[in-house]
Amino acid sequence: MKNIIDEYGRNAGKIWEALNVNGSLPQTRLIRNTRLKNDEFHSAVGWLARESKINKQDMAQGSKYSLGETNLTTKIGGDAGRVWETLNTLGENDVSNIAKYARIDPDEVHAALGWLAREDKIEVKYGKNQQTMFRLKNGGPISRRKQVKNTLM
Repeated sequence: MKNIIDEYGRNAGKIWEALNVNGSLPQTRLIRNTRLKNDEFHSAVGWLARESKINKQDMAQGSKYSLGETNLTTKIGGDAGRVWETLNTLGENDVSNIAKYARIDPDEVHAALGWLAREDKIEVKYGKNQQTMFRLKNGGPISRRKQVKNTLM
């Protein structure tokens, strides 16, 4: 299993460092400066939002990020709840299916996964064709059914 906590944490550190050195940055420049892929960027923002360390301002020319108390708790935290519920219901799944089931954009799924990773609630593995699959730690539908069955005996 790939250690998602380490990967997301390192990427969050890259964003924090870029904002600490440069101050507020537009999303496109922040992605370019950190050399993160789009999904890595969003998961790192979710991680930092869970730590209440990043602020986002939506502007006509795009989003701009800065360090500071987060204003993303309602959005990303809410999406994290929907993603958690999706994984709890469906079990192990990929971002595309999570987005469809939870009815949120894939970028928002990645941010929610970053939030959940910071809480140490998810893990990741590679499925067929190296597809990244996410699941809840110590939970999900199969584990829960076993627990219910064991308590009924």
